[in-house]
Amino acid sequence: MSDSRLLIDLRSDTVTKPSDKMRAAMAQAEVGDDVYGEDPTLNRLEKRAAEIFGKEAAIFVPTGTMGNTIAVKLHTNHGEEVISDARSHLLDWELSMMAWFSGCQARAIASPDGVLTWKQIATALRPKGPHNAPTTLITLENTHNMSGGTVYPQETIDEVCAEAHTRGLKVHVDGARIFNAAAATQSTVARITRDVDSVMFCLSKGLGAPVGSLLVGTQEAMDRARLYRKRLGGGMRQVGVLAAAGLIALEESPADLPADHANARYLAERLSKIPLIKLDASSVKTNIVIFDISALGVTTADFSRALKEKGVLANGINSTHMRMLTHRDVSRQECEAAVDIVAQQVLVLPSTLNRPSPVTV
Repeated sequence: MSDSRLLIDLRSDTVTKPSDKMRAAMAQAEVGDDVYGEDPTLNRLEKRAAEIFGKEAAIFVPTGTMGNTIAVKLHTNHGEEVISDARSHLLDWELSMMAWFSGCQARAIASPDGVLTWKQIATALRPKGPHNAPTTLITLENTHNMSGGTVYPQETIDEVCAEAHTRGLKVHVDGARIFNAAAATQSTVARITRDVDSVMFCLSKGLGAPVGSLLVGTQEAMDRARLYRKRLGGGMRQVGVLAAAGLIALEESPADLPADHANARYLAERLSKIPLIKLDASSVKTNIVIFDISALGVTTADFSRALKEKGVLANGINSTHMRMLTHRDVSRQECEAAVDIVAQQVLVLPSTLNRPSPVTV
């Protein structure tokens, strides 16, 4: 297909482009050197993020991976263990930074929906002793990416925090899409994360900013976080040009997330009716749709290539499961078109792949 052809991009909500309002704010942003703490726009963003989450302070980082990496370092010492879900982003998609930067070992717990309960966690705790590394941190991912955007029940988070704190353990939330969780539960991010020790959230996913994440927690922790950010190469200068877009994303974009969720439910309901695709549409609660194409007898790499040829971008998360994410740059009409294309490819793709390649001379 021609590179100029319009593509319906459902690979991730990270592909969103900054709005015209964001671009104008970036062009006009008041800036200063943030390494000196002198960027007024970034200072406003960090202060506002802390207020929205009901925490003491926040720090801007260029990526969610950096935010999670710093959080693990804040709450642990070398040679300790961190409990995480077995398919968590922090464990599977962040280049082993838990080990590389913090010197910690992950204690992975398999959960069918990505939601760790205290009952599961309690059995994996490692006390101090002569033969094992002690557990000092529990990480939760809300929403859970690889489980299809699942949302933690509030009572589960509250129980995990209460039990962890009783034992002197810390709790960090990878909240890359925490505003999606708030929209799905009709709650607030402050209530969801009320009892956690730190939370990282992304501006550049569903909120639509071009760059950036924030780590939120106590003032003392965020002061130390600035030193770790510097060590990781995250000390930036006139970063207000990014913070200006981030402020708009933070204040205005959460109101748009229910529309993304509605589009995801639409995708799921229609995909679930396509023969040979396996999907429980009722499991889709936010903006992530994961479906099984193993019955087609083709790999997700082949399926992705075929969809791209017809104008739809979507990726596999393994050899049998595809993932689609809705976001503000994909309309309902485009979702309808995308499902029609998927249905067409389900009919023709297996036979196409089984045909002999044409001979060229």
